[in-house]
Amino acid sequence: METQQISAAENLRRYGLAILAAITALLLRALLAPVFGNHNPYHTAWAAVVFSAWYCGLGPSFLTVLLDLLGIWYWFLPPSHSFKLASPSADIAGMLGFVVFSGFIIAVSEANRRSLAKSKWAEEKLRNAHADLERSVAERTAELRIANENLRELSGQLQQLRDEERRQIARELHDSVGQMLAALSMNIARVRSQADRLDPSVASAVAENAGIVEQISKEIRTISHLLHPPLLDVAGLASAVRWYVDGFAERSKIKVTVDIPPEVRRLSSEMEITIFRLIQECLTNIHRHSGSATARIAIREDGHCLVVEIKDTGKGIPLHKQLELRSDRTGVGFRGMRERLRQFGGELHVQSDSGGTSVRATLPLQPAEHSDVDRELAS
Repeated sequence: METQQISAAENLRRYGLAILAAITALLLRALLAPVFGNHNPYHTAWAAVVFSAWYCGLGPSFLTVLLDLLGIWYWFLPPSHSFKLASPSADIAGMLGFVVFSGFIIAVSEANRRSLAKSKWAEEKLRNAHADLERSVAERTAELRIANENLRELSGQLQQLRDEERRQIARELHDSVGQMLAALSMNIARVRSQADRLDPSVASAVAENAGIVEQISKEIRTISHLLHPPLLDVAGLASAVRWYVDGFAERSKIKVTVDIPPEVRRLSSEMEITIFRLIQECLTNIHRHSGSATARIAIREDGHCLVVEIKDTGKGIPLHKQLELRSDRTGVGFRGMRERLRQFGGELHVQSDSGGTSVRATLPLQPAEHSDVDRELAS
């Protein structure tokens, strides 16, 4: 109902403007009569037709043409104030020309108006589609954010499960395989104690087997410690890092300095293993890619945060690789480190140039949580 009232008021306004334009054109032509006389009676009528065609619409435009035609016929075509014509053929031709040309103006205006209306309709549809798209993007973004959070939580759980699995494998290697190798070594030692009764070739083979068993024991112990260093649970992060660095420096021939102040507190077991894996990954990258002869590890407390820095003096990371690392498009090791740190609200920053690479991890400090081994030792 309200829409119909608005439409009726709009139609009344358009027809009123068209009538006003026709009357104004006739009055203006009457004012110009002393100048033009009876010649060119349609001059002002053209203006009224153009105005009505452009602003009032199809129906009001025809009304303007009709009113102007009748007004000109009655007032300005001789004899004036009469519908008689002094020159019927010429006057009728003029009126037909006025009607035809007015119709052309109205047709062009109507086509333009419809084109504008269609454009506005298309723009409105486009705006609505854009708004719908923005809402859809916002919904999908929220869903993606939730999915990413769930994925990160799952990734953190997988990291913890993997660390626990490594710890169990390390214990099995140390406790089970290590004990069997120790028993085998003792049996070989008993055989070697009677080597004088054996054939020389057999005695040589026994001695060789003893060396092989000893080498296997060392390898098993090294693998066990790399999977999960027992010092990490017993003595803490600093001792485990120094033990690992000593072995790494001996194997890689890279001189590594460690700066860990005594006041660095014990952390939760999960955070300590995260920092240890971070250092382990960085030193592996230095050995494989940097070509550096030296490296430096520093761990310090800065306010309520723990800062871990690993630096080398190698050739640095190429710029395109740095951009990929920042966007997490490559570098499985760096992605894994970032995922580990995100579990604790930490951040990872990598800076590299021709003078070397610096990896800096910042983690908010949390209260220390004793590991299972700590509780076993305490009991």
